[in-house]
Amino acid sequence: MTASWVVVVLGIIVCSLGWYLTPNAWGYGILGFGLAHIVLGIVDMFRFSPDHVEQS
Repeated sequence: MTASWVVVVLGIIVCSLGWYLTPNAWGYGILGFGLAHIVLGIVDMFRFSPDHVEQS
């Protein structure tokens, strides 16, 4: 779970850098790269993990 939060925070940092550079084509690419990290970090938080299986 900690790794997912690190990915989301780094995505926010990269996304803000891309937002700053948006009039340039590189800015849009960096912005999309940051958004992808945010989405993948959030998806990883809700992913099924075999370690969290309930024992009955």
